Amino acid sequence: MADDAARAGPSELERLRARVAVLEAERAEHTARAENAERALRAAHPPRHRLRSLAAALLIVLGCVLAPLSLVAAWSADLVGDTDRYVDTVAPLAKDRDVQNAAADAVTGAVMHHLDLPALLQSVAPADRPLVTEALGRLGPSLESAVRSFVHDKARAVVASDAFERIWTEANRRIHGAVDEALTGGGDGTVTLDDDTVSVDLGPVAEQVKRRLVDSGLTVAGRIPELHTRLTVVESEDIGKVRTYVRLLRLAGFWLPVLAVLLIAAGVLLAAHRRRTLITAALCFAFAALVLGVALTVFRGVYLDALPSAVSRPAAGSVYDTLIRHLRAGVRTVVALGVVIATAAWLSGPGRWAGGARQIWHSGIGAARGTADRLGLRTGPVGPFAHRFRTWITWLLVAGAVVAYALWPYPTGWVVAGLALALLFALSLVDFLAEEAPHPHPRERTAP
Repeated sequence: MADDAARAGPSELERLRARVAVLEAERAEHTARAENAERALRAAHPPRHRLRSLAAALLIVLGCVLAPLSLVAAWSADLVGDTDRYVDTVAPLAKDRDVQNAAADAVTGAVMHHLDLPALLQSVAPADRPLVTEALGRLGPSLESAVRSFVHDKARAVVASDAFERIWTEANRRIHGAVDEALTGGGDGTVTLDDDTVSVDLGPVAEQVKRRLVDSGLTVAGRIPELHTRLTVVESEDIGKVRTYVRLLRLAGFWLPVLAVLLIAAGVLLAAHRRRTLITAALCFAFAALVLGVALTVFRGVYLDALPSAVSRPAAGSVYDTLIRHLRAGVRTVVALGVVIATAAWLSGPGRWAGGARQIWHSGIGAARGTADRLGLRTGPVGPFAHRFRTWITWLLVAGAVVAYALWPYPTGWVVAGLALALLFALSLVDFLAEEAPHPHPRERTAP
């Protein structure tokens, strides 16, 4: 009987193996049929998520294209619409050495144009001639050159004084309303646009120089008529085109940035993989702003190279840098915001590296909590409360950071970094406090 069982064993095993082989073949055939049917279905009817992905990509691309334009639109509307903002922007130019030199040169040229030295020196009273001679010093071989140097020194002293800073600030505050008119071809006489040139009247500065010349003994300067020499601020053959673009962007103003953000948000919500799309969209938005920053730098060189020789390039460069400094700050803000959003989305994702970073984070906070427990520090009822409503607290903190950024008057890259660090600290504090309530011992749960 043992031999019969031994002979029957292998036969039964072979039948089982054959049955398994048949089942595996049927399963492979069924899988192949299903895959072929799925391929045929996809070929006949494209999946819906492909259309969603295409629409999401289109919306995000449009939003990123509008990102540089929205920054320029916000900057243009802000510079023209807010007097204090405009004055704060141009006020540092009064202390800029290149602008002071250009203003002094312009005033000196205007004064010397009306100063006929031979005739005026003959008309000076004999009693005043010693004062004039003493003021001019040793004239050397060229009287005009010495007088020009003397006048330039007085003009340089005026533009370097607090008086010039007050004149500059008050003039810009008064003429702020004319900036828009200057960009559209008009003006009130103080800021004008003629022959593709924006210029500022330096008449008050010339009057200060005339007074100082008279006080220094050159009384003939008092006979110079009222001067209205102008300092060229912007000059370009394409300023007419720029004027049109600025007008359109200023009309867009606040709504163009909102439209760009809404397009990107809609694209992220429409995408099949929202987290991955959010990371890509944030980085692309930051890259688009960075492209604007690079374009501003490139355009600066092109603009200065195209200026006529009569215009001071150092002063024009200082004016350009000052006028767009808030625009550059906006570029840095958007770049920082995009990097922060992309980093936050990546760290909260399911990736291996992101999970490892979170594990290190929680391990460090857990170690700190364990040390506090050993020192006798307890969270009390706050710990279970924070543990129970941890998700709500987290979203409230994120919403608070977003509201703070939205309500900040003029956020910068440092503001974005500061808000991100503050939010990170708040989240770490919640993680530290979120301690699960201790479970009672089984004996404590048992009724006496």
